[in-house]
Amino acid sequence: MEHSGDSRADVPRVATGSPPASTATDERVETPVWDAPATEDRPAGPARAGPQVSGEVDAAPPRTRPGTSRAKRALDVVVVLAALPFAAVLGLVIAGLVVVTSGGPALFVHERVGLGDRRFGMLKFRTMQPDADAQLRADPALWQQYVDNDFKLPPSMDNRVTPMGRFLRRSSLDELPQLLNVLRGDMSLVGPRPIVPTELECYDPHRDAYLGVRPGVTGAWQVNGRSGVGYPERVDYDREYIEQWTFWLDVKILVKTPIAVVTSRGAY
Repeated sequence: MEHSGDSRADVPRVATGSPPASTATDERVETPVWDAPATEDRPAGPARAGPQVSGEVDAAPPRTRPGTSRAKRALDVVVVLAALPFAAVLGLVIAGLVVVTSGGPALFVHERVGLGDRRFGMLKFRTMQPDADAQLRADPALWQQYVDNDFKLPPSMDNRVTPMGRFLRRSSLDELPQLLNVLRGDMSLVGPRPIVPTELECYDPHRDAYLGVRPGVTGAWQVNGRSGVGYPERVDYDREYIEQWTFWLDVKILVKTPIAVVTSRGAY
């Protein structure tokens, strides 16, 4: 090896890009550091060997969604079972009045969209003439008014509603049988209003959020105007409920529901 006047010539030089060699007298081995080559997503520069600590370690756990919450489901079952004795007696009285005043069956079963896009039969006390659905589909003009008015018809345009039915709708007692839907797991006490399949397109681009929860007997839309609130504001109420859901939000909506029923705001 050639020597120069530099006193550091006796010190072995380490080539760039190679880790330093250890000697027998070393008491410890340092983690090597050398220049890392440039990559597509990282410029050239020093890279340090060894395990890296991910920033995801401190990430907060995901929030419980209303569609999978055990506490929400427990609230549904406990409240329905507590109300069932009174609801059963009241339901029998209403069912008798429906049959006596308009003939036909007391209950009306209609297909709605549930959790995970599963279709189920939503129960209601019948408020219309027995052949109301056939009348609607046989009249193109009436059907178009139904669609244009957010899939419902106001009383002034709908002669199919019976006198007893108008009372049940204003008081929301027509929805009492939906407590059975809650027990079966089709619905929740609180959630977005159950919709017919043709309404799903109104929820784009929030369709997946809607399908991720059980529809409710009551909800944010119902206590903020019901039929007086149309699309797209109705979707906004449901989206905000899903995004901000907590157990206590359900309790708050349940407490506000009797007030909305007594005032009949937006009910028809």
